[in-house]
Amino acid sequence: MLRLSKLTDYGIVLLARLAKSSDDTGPGDEAAPHNARELAAEVDLPAPVVSKVLKLLAREGVLESHRGAKGGYVLARSPQRITVAEVIDALEGPVAITECAVGPSVCLHELRCAVRDPITTINQVVRDALRAVTLADLIDPEFGSAHLAADPLRVLERTSSATARAIPE
Repeated sequence: MLRLSKLTDYGIVLLARLAKSSDDTGPGDEAAPHNARELAAEVDLPAPVVSKVLKLLAREGVLESHRGAKGGYVLARSPQRITVAEVIDALEGPVAITECAVGPSVCLHELRCAVRDPITTINQVVRDALRAVTLADLIDPEFGSAHLAADPLRVLERTSSATARAIPE
């Protein structure tokens, strides 16, 4: 089973909150930084965990950190330009459904494995699906389960087009 760690889950929640905050600012306005304690209270998570996640995301370039009395964290780019795949990569490392999907020379059985190529293809489809979803999508009320239930092909179409661009013919 593919499962995100709690830190990644919390990271996505925190980034969605920051994306919502940046979405609430006017055109040309910059979102005010949020400190870890404020964010922890807003999303009901422990402050030490929130601080750890924010530092990791800042180190990986997903967030910018501002020092000082009015300091805190803001998104490094617009929510439309930060993908779920990027967040997972920042907090967990590359998405891989098996170790061999991470890269070559990881598995002792790699040269004679009958399923390595299909597994690599599946892994690429999963990565493309995660690249197709942005923070902006996560805060879009129409992107939720009600919308997907009404139009499940929307995600498949987005994923298929992303996969087609990523896999050369």
